[in-house]
Amino acid sequence: MTWWTVIRFLHVVSAALWVGGQLAVSLVVLPLARRLVDDQRRAGVLRAVGRRFGLFTAALFLPVQLGTGVALAWRKGVTWASLADPGYGRILAAKLLLFCAVMAAAALHGWASGTARPRLARTMAVTSLVGSLGIVLLATALPAT
Repeated sequence: MTWWTVIRFLHVVSAALWVGGQLAVSLVVLPLARRLVDDQRRAGVLRAVGRRFGLFTAALFLPVQLGTGVALAWRKGVTWASLADPGYGRILAAKLLLFCAVMAAAALHGWASGTARPRLARTMAVTSLVGSLGIVLLATALPAT
């Protein structure tokens, strides 16, 4: 086992926790909150869940993803120019662009939730989740060499 194995492990685990957290909130927490908690208390609970998940995202998931991602790209010899190369470069470029779009959608979701814009918040939550799954798909498509 090398340090690069640990770095790749941290990258994958952090991504899995972030996407898994999105799925858990969307598929487990929200439906139960809608069914079991009255409207007034539900808003507070969901706001608290969102803030806590946002804190973990900003303080843990995002720094780990950025740090390990840059390190892995550096080790692989990725340059700005190589992102236009067929195969690894283009897939990584698509993954990076989608990651930026997902981060923007997640930020808009937080803003819309905090400013009582439920339709926009829901749209951005779904956009962020679908985009995150797309990032995972692109990651699995990256050639090993």
